[in-house]
Amino acid sequence: MTSVRKHLLLAAGLTLMPAMAYAHPGHGTSGLVSGLSHPLFGLDHLLAMVAVGLCAAKLGGAARWLLPMLFVGVMVLGGGLAIAGMQLPGVELGIVASVIVLGMLLIVARSGATLPAALLVSGFALFHGYAHGAEMPAAAGAAAYAFGFALATAGLHAFGLVGGQWLQARQWQRAVQVLGALISMAGVSMALSM
Repeated sequence: MTSVRKHLLLAAGLTLMPAMAYAHPGHGTSGLVSGLSHPLFGLDHLLAMVAVGLCAAKLGGAARWLLPMLFVGVMVLGGGLAIAGMQLPGVELGIVASVIVLGMLLIVARSGATLPAALLVSGFALFHGYAHGAEMPAAAGAAAYAFGFALATAGLHAFGLVGGQWLQARQWQRAVQVLGALISMAGVSMALSM
């Protein structure tokens, strides 16, 4: 099977899974387990967070630590806003937009674009964090839940970062762009199903 066919099959599979984006299991368990599972089992969160790690690898330099740290920090802030009962409009739209835009960023980002990427990542992290906080189970402790979703997110960033660095070490930059296109297409599919 040719490489192009494999990529098209993967893209088709991703576009058929938008319902997973809104299925966040783990809400009937402890705060830590619920927090850990929320980013891992929501396709929208998972794709955006892996994309942040891939983007950090692609940009290199300070972006390798700055983008993941900014995302986790602002995400925890967003979660705190939701837990405190504050309102943030357009959360689901912001999350879906993050999947589309972060995927596109993997296609076009070049070294030296750390500041624009950091601004995008921070803005999107607020929406992801708010969604995590808004969906915190009533019985969960806020600190354990926040620690759980922060830890899971950091793990997804690390996965993207290590994977992106591995691809770049083999001069497979095109693979990162293909992943970006697939992530964006999945985001468009999510947007169409809203």
